[in-house]
Amino acid sequence: MSDHPSMKQRADKCAAAIKRHEEVRIVSHIDADGLTAAAIMCHALDRLGIEHGVRFVKQLGKNVLDEVADTNIPTIFTDLGSGMLSDMPRGMDVVIADHHQIDQNGNIEYHLNPHLFGIDGSTELSGSGCAYLLAQALSCPGLKSGDLADLAIVGAVGDLQARKFGKLVGCNREILKQGADRGVLNYKKDLSFFGKQTREVFKLLLYSSDPYLPGLTGNEGASIGFLRKAGIDAGGERWRRWIDLSEGEQQKVVSSLVQYCISKRMSSYHVHRLVTEVYTLCREQEGTEMRDASEYSTLLNATARYGFADVGLAVCLGDRDKKLAEAHDLLKDHRKNLVEGLKLVREKGITEMNHVQYFDAGSSIRDTIVGIVAGMSLTNSRNRNMPIFAFAESDDGLKVSARGTQGLIRKGLNLADAIGACAAKVGGTGGGHNIAAGATIPRGSKDEFLELLDTAVGEQLS
Repeated sequence: MSDHPSMKQRADKCAAAIKRHEEVRIVSHIDADGLTAAAIMCHALDRLGIEHGVRFVKQLGKNVLDEVADTNIPTIFTDLGSGMLSDMPRGMDVVIADHHQIDQNGNIEYHLNPHLFGIDGSTELSGSGCAYLLAQALSCPGLKSGDLADLAIVGAVGDLQARKFGKLVGCNREILKQGADRGVLNYKKDLSFFGKQTREVFKLLLYSSDPYLPGLTGNEGASIGFLRKAGIDAGGERWRRWIDLSEGEQQKVVSSLVQYCISKRMSSYHVHRLVTEVYTLCREQEGTEMRDASEYSTLLNATARYGFADVGLAVCLGDRDKKLAEAHDLLKDHRKNLVEGLKLVREKGITEMNHVQYFDAGSSIRDTIVGIVAGMSLTNSRNRNMPIFAFAESDDGLKVSARGTQGLIRKGLNLADAIGACAAKVGGTGGGHNIAAGATIPRGSKDEFLELLDTAVGEQLS
């Protein structure tokens, strides 16, 4: 980026290493950020005429590294890899474009990561953003500045990089502006609720979880009554969507929501969450999930986290027919699973220790979405003074997902450090960001792991 010439130099170096090969392999993470990162690299490699295959993984473990090393094909890791530098097989030809915290015990020559340059990888640059920088450095024929920026922004939004400030900042913002200049992106302040492109407007209130609206969330009749009291009618047999309302009608809804939240004595944090910056993909059809960065990222999560990353990748690469239809079916199931997951957490309850809180979903919530459920549970929790840890059964052992808040980060919380160190002590592996991290630990080690975590987090927050 223009403000970070040393990072641009590193991107150029990584790009030069890639261009030496006629064939490469991409290995990426199974979430929206990982999907868009892989798609960006596919677009760039296609334009260069470099053959490539893509593999998506839940977690980058030693077994995956050994399998990749055995192929003897140069590998580009996107949205993962930085936490496994010391485990990379010797002689393995790799390029890493990642934004997670870095394994300080290892070193890779071709490594692009914002943390190397004092840039926060949890708020200022996502994995897809790193892939975007690498794609720009590849100087592909037909690839102009700002092209592919829309996919990078979808990845950043899916990685919740806009949550802290209510907008994208840092390198993400530079990419956003390049996309806007190119005409592929638009951004403005708007209601933050999910589904503005596709949902009937009352459903924005009915399904709101960030913020949770007491008396409205989960209550269809109350949500419709609220809108009618605000002067908004259905406008036909079916309720209109947010994008169908006039600007004046939208302002009425926002104003009424602010007054409602104040009347319910909701925190200033939640009131401020009502309006944030939103991102529109100008090349996508209005009224579809792909038009809105938040809806697009959720659609992608609904594919990769259920073992259908190829479907999400195809959508990112332009399929608007068969694969998009499959993605829509997966999205319906994803929404159902999240609702059931939140219901399970409410019924089972969250256990509080001295410094952490947790729930164990067993096999009732998929290990690939338990982190999403944990984040939503923390958002709606009365106790946001403790990070939340979620456990779920997985093929490799016990999956752990952790989520914190910006307030806890300011007090010293670093979930990547805590979960990584504690997982290692019980024979597992972990890493991620300061505000969101994950691990896999052996079955039967949960109690010991929790005690270690409670102590580690307590020391950080003290």
